[in-house]
Amino acid sequence: MASNPPPPYEKDDPMRWQSGAQGPVPEILPPESYVPPPPRIGFQPEPPRPRPKRGWAVAPGTYSLVAINCAVYLLMTLSGVNPISPSPNALFAWGGNEASYVLYHGDWWRIVTAMFVHGGILHLALNMWCLWNLGLLAEPLMGTFGVIAAYLLTGAAGNLLSTFKNIGWPLHQGGQTIYPVGVGASGAVFGIAGALIVLLKSQQLPVPLNELKKIRRSVIYFAVINLVIGFSINVGTGYMGSGIAVDNMAHLGGCASGLLLAAPMIPRIGSPRRKFDFKLRVAVGMLAGILVLFGFFLAHLAQ
Repeated sequence: MASNPPPPYEKDDPMRWQSGAQGPVPEILPPESYVPPPPRIGFQPEPPRPRPKRGWAVAPGTYSLVAINCAVYLLMTLSGVNPISPSPNALFAWGGNEASYVLYHGDWWRIVTAMFVHGGILHLALNMWCLWNLGLLAEPLMGTFGVIAAYLLTGAAGNLLSTFKNIGWPLHQGGQTIYPVGVGASGAVFGIAGALIVLLKSQQLPVPLNELKKIRRSVIYFAVINLVIGFSINVGTGYMGSGIAVDNMAHLGGCASGLLLAAPMIPRIGSPRRKFDFKLRVAVGMLAGILVLFGFFLAHLAQ
């Protein structure tokens, strides 16, 4: 049975017949006679969206703090300090916090330097992992200055509380009084976590409420679980008479001061920049003043 030939078509017809096709197949490209319509009056094309920032541009303060901690550890290792388990003398020599030297010899600088010294690669890795995760979450809310200030002030608060505890309740071994050397960024990490617990409660953040609650809940779980683990480790060490010791006072002091630091603040996102900067500076000044007063109290206590 003969098939009917395909119908004729015009040269500029956009629906053309192709050899062997069973029906009209539209051209992918417009025909030669196609003329694009004129642009609509008042129509403006959507501007290209800026590429999201990554890495250093997102959180320079967080990356800087991590880099400083890693650099100090590298210098310690290159100088001959055991990279796995440094001795207390080595940690002390590199700026560890020791209560008697802080209060009786005036080594107040140890309150700051101790938060950049770590007792081995595992200690460093755990603290830097927590700092990196919490810092990337906190820096968009607090800004670079806010994160660095939170790290230094809450870390100092934790070390001061640890000094207060160690000078009042030192260790006794073999008839000698021993003041443990405290090191690590964990007090400052707990401080940033405490600040996040307050800041993530804000309703101004452009994040769905359910997601915001999940993030805040995870930060609370982080703080509570690690505090429980720290106290449990110390109980086990005390019962067995040997093992590692966790500076829980530094953790408590850091977390409490972080909550206090964030109390007068509001997140940068969703609030006027000037208002945020003013409240941030008020919060930093307030916490710094409290730490100075607490330092004077400790100095008077030691006399």
